[in-house]
Parts: sequence; C-alpha cells; structure tokens
Amino acid sequence: MQEPQSGPDRRMFLRATAVTGAALTLGGLSAQTASAAPGGFPDYTYVRTLLTPSQLKYNPTGEIIFPTVRGVYDKLASPLGRYYLYYAPHDAPGGICLAYGNSLEGPFTEYPANPIVSNKWSPHYSVSHVSSPHVLWKEDVKEFWLYFHGENTTTRLARSEDGVHFTYDKVVLSTSMMPSGTTETSYARVFRHELPSRRAHYVMLFMLNNTTNHRDICWGWSADGRNWTFDQTPLVRHSDVGAVNVGGPHLLTRNGSAYVVYNKDKESGGDLMITEVGADFSLRRHLGVFYNSRSGPPENGRSAAPSFGTDHGVPYMIFEAGERLQGSIAVARG
Repeated sequence: MQEPQSGPDRRMFLRATAVTGAALTLGGLSAQTASAAPGGFPDYTYVRTLLTPSQLKYNPTGEIIFPTVRGVYDKLASPLGRYYLYYAPHDAPGGICLAYGNSLEGPFTEYPANPIVSNKWSPHYSVSHVSSPHVLWKEDVKEFWLYFHGENTTTRLARSEDGVHFTYDKVVLSTSMMPSGTTETSYARVFRHELPSRRAHYVMLFMLNNTTNHRDICWGWSADGRNWTFDQTPLVRHSDVGAVNVGGPHLLTRNGSAYVVYNKDKESGGDLMITEVGADFSLRRHLGVFYNSRSGPPENGRSAAPSFGTDHGVPYMIFEAGERLQGSIAVARG
C-alpha cells in the first residue's frame, strides 16, 4: 500500500483526453465526465461504511474516530490480513483499536482483544483517554511506530514488530513544547519526508488549540521520528481558510511538492480542504475543497481525519464520516 504520489493516473489521463476532445473511454467512464481534486489528486467518491460503532464488540462510548490504514502484507510473514486499520473512540476511556481485512474496500474484521493500547499503561501513564492512532512503518528498524494522544495535551510513541503488540517508548509532543497559552497538541500524524536544510527525514502534522479556542494545524521535523523540533507558528491557521477550527491533517506529495489535507469543522462547512506547502514547507497556497462532504448519511455534512492508500493501483481514502463523536469510518475511491 502506498499513498497517492506523483505520476500519471486514470483521472489525469481522462482530463488530458477531454481537453483534446478525444472521445476515449476508460473502464466505461467517458473522458468528458472526468474531474480531479485540486493539485491533480484523484476526485474521491464515497463507496461504503467500513466500521460502525454499534456493530463493534469494543464500543465503550458509541463513537470512533481517526482511522489510519497500513498495508502489512509485504512487512509481516503471517499477518491477520493484507491491511491493518487503526482507529479509536475519543471520549473516555478511548482505546487504540485494530481491524484487519484483505481489501481497502472492506470488509474489515474487528481484532477480538481490542483495545490494543488502553488509557492506563503502568508505569508510563494513567489518563482519562487515549485516541487518534497514527501508525508509521519505520523501514530502517522494521517496526510499526504508533503515535497517539492522551490527554489532549500529550502525544506519545509506542513501537511494535507485528503491528498488534506495542512497547511504550516516550512522549514526543506536549503543550509545553509550544507557545504559552497552548491548551491542546493532539491528532498527530507522522510521515517520511526529506527536509535536507533541516537535516530531517520525518515531519509531524498536528492540531493545536490555545486560549482563543480556535484550532490550527502546526508542524515539526525530526531526523529519527523520536526527537522533534516544532515550528512555533501555525502551518495552516483557521482564519486562513475561513474556518472556526481546522484539524485532522494528512500529508500528500505529488510532482515534487507537498500538500496538507485537513478538515474544517461542521460550522465552517465540514469539508476536507487542501493547502500546498511545497517540498520544503515554505509555501502556503490554499487550494480549496479537496473532498466535498455529502449532506446525506453517513457523512451528514462532515468528513474528517483522512488516511490514504492504494490497493492494486486504485487510490482510496479512509476517513471519519458524520458529525463529531457520532460518526463511523468510511471509504472513498479515487
């Protein structure tokens, strides 16, 4: 599984043929009807709901958020399935959960011993909740690195060889590392991304809240994924895109540039937005709506916290669908 990257894809081909007026059809789709999201990314279309809280054995709060999907078929000798899908309830007690399946379109089977990480992990912490799992495959050490928050002030790291059983590592981000008045540093995702000028190989995107109670997207960089330096000013401010709050950021790259996809709160439209930040994160080009949330179920006007992957050459987006703390996990196809 890979994130959408640069290079030709079906939709780019269709757009090109539409421009030339060619009456070509690919897979039954007319060239004249094709479109693409900003930045040349696929235009994702909802396919189905993958996980619904009421159908899960571990369901302490009736809500789940923040999916992360990882292909494990090329990393593990005997995986539970080709893909591991991590998610969590947010409200106390939360709990990092796992589901597995053989296709990004599902079905996914709930791991029977969820949660795989709980809100109490002696002697490391005891908090009201843990949530927002993001899993990175650390190629150099052949490990799955899990970043998660609990409380909302603290992002932690745990490590695993099999993607199921984790060993606690350390705190990697807290409000104390950001400007005075910061009240939340959470919903972090970490990506391999080269920043030669900073001698960094990884970037972290996360949501920051402060005493103004408006949430922005911030970022940091690291040589090893464990020890971080954080920019003290937001990468994307809520006011930059006419929102009350922005969050759930994900990094995508294409044609030598980097982009951040993130969600607006429902009061600000509930759509997924995209901003080009450039390969070195010096650019701020707000490109508008990346994914338009449908008014009907399961989205009900809100999509959030996207995770991306490719299955047999087809791009997919797995995301929160529905009102905050009332939604499910859904999949869209590009």
